Amino acid sequence: MDNDAKLRPLYLAKILYEQTDEDHYLTTAQLMKILEEKYNIKSHRQTIKADIDLLKQFGIEIEEVKSTQNRYNVYGRKFDLPELRLLIDAVASSKFITHSKSAELVEKIGSLASSHSADLVRRNVTCEGRIKPDNEKGYLIVDVINQAINENKKISFQYFRYNVRKEKKLKNNGEPYVITPLHLVWNGDYYYMVGVYDYKQRLGSFRVDRIAKSPTILKEEGTPAPEGFNINEYINTTFRMYNSEHVEVELVCDNDVMDSIIDRFGEEVTTYANDMNSFRAVVNVAVSHIFYSWVFGFGGKVKIKGPKNVKEKYYEMVRSALDTE
Repeated sequence: MDNDAKLRPLYLAKILYEQTDEDHYLTTAQLMKILEEKYNIKSHRQTIKADIDLLKQFGIEIEEVKSTQNRYNVYGRKFDLPELRLLIDAVASSKFITHSKSAELVEKIGSLASSHSADLVRRNVTCEGRIKPDNEKGYLIVDVINQAINENKKISFQYFRYNVRKEKKLKNNGEPYVITPLHLVWNGDYYYMVGVYDYKQRLGSFRVDRIAKSPTILKEEGTPAPEGFNINEYINTTFRMYNSEHVEVELVCDNDVMDSIIDRFGEEVTTYANDMNSFRAVVNVAVSHIFYSWVFGFGGKVKIKGPKNVKEKYYEMVRSALDTE
């Protein structure tokens, strides 16, 4: 068998995947023409039919419409158009993925559809003007962290924050953090790594796009998670992954914010009737300015009942925000 005969079924499958779908077909004559013009492979009707049968036996879902000019299309794909659109929208709206990587991924996802449908799923998608990070290595950093989690190893990395001049400044005086990564978490439009500090033996979370460069995987075995640690509880009680002391807080909430309380804490949240217009919710939260901002955002429909020190800190935060002298 010559080389063209070996490659012909593969090119035929490529053509069908790229140029046909449930609404678009190619005839035998069109397939023969594309094979010759694009790949310099000559064929005839019998070989096209034999190759199509071979591809069907391999498991490719090809529909054959018999007529004077048989027509073919690939009708079974791993993703349908609404699913591809969801993936593209997720990439385009992600604040973790850079502009250039977003454009590259949108193009790759679109290629999973036929050429006719690819334009439909890419249409009206724009990454320009969206707030995106400039850390092009973000997805590689995720890969290294994931490897360390799988191998139960510690990692070493530098972490930065922006100063008032919008310059990147390394935290911890530029010294690397040593962390045992436990989980990668998508929260509030950003990727976070949740792990155990090497020297503090406590949990911490780090935004992946703020890791200065690819972490180093150390030879040391990882530090175990604290006893009773549950990642889902951690996510539900830690606002925007801002880690601080966890406290049981009682909230008094207007009845019409129950949806928001469940969205935040889940259906298992402990609630009691308070009066005809409100209910009480008992939640375990990491008390921080992020939590207080969340409460304030309800415009008085959520109030902190206790404990007393949490209420006092909330009052202090509100007063400091109003104090302009």
